Amino acid sequence: MIEIRVLDPSEAELVGDALGLARLHQGNGFYLVAWEGEEPIGHLHLALTDPPEMQDIQVASHHRRRGVAKALIAAAEEEAWTRGFKCMRVSFSIGNQPAESLYGRCGYADSGLEPKHVKGTIQIRTGPIEVDDVLVYWEKQRPADWRPAVGRRINCLSLNETARAT
Repeated sequence: MIEIRVLDPSEAELVGDALGLARLHQGNGFYLVAWEGEEPIGHLHLALTDPPEMQDIQVASHHRRRGVAKALIAAAEEEAWTRGFKCMRVSFSIGNQPAESLYGRCGYADSGLEPKHVKGTIQIRTGPIEVDDVLVYWEKQRPADWRPAVGRRINCLSLNETARAT
């Protein structure tokens, strides 16, 4: 069974070694981590901006195409909707077909914002990196009929429950 829960500080080293945690000390959100037993197999950083933005979405290569990213996205949406937000945003590199396909299947569409050219040195947890990229922004509105999940918390959500919740 795959379980999704909020990253506990005591697990940061294990998850960081397995998947990296580029935005760990960003300060405006938190990580959701997908676990299979004791193994971290994916994560997503949810920045609590307005609108909230999904960032640093990673799934271990040997666990891809099993619904892990989709489950992480559903868990992030549940968390944002529960906090009262009505819209979610994600950005990705222009031309990144796998990302575009995934987000499209999850109900995201072009936000209407102009693509943004990002160039220069950025600082992440593991040190500085050089970037030269063009990002597009997609959004999803909270469904009008959305209601909070009853008797279920994001900090312990199974993949099967997440699939049914979307």
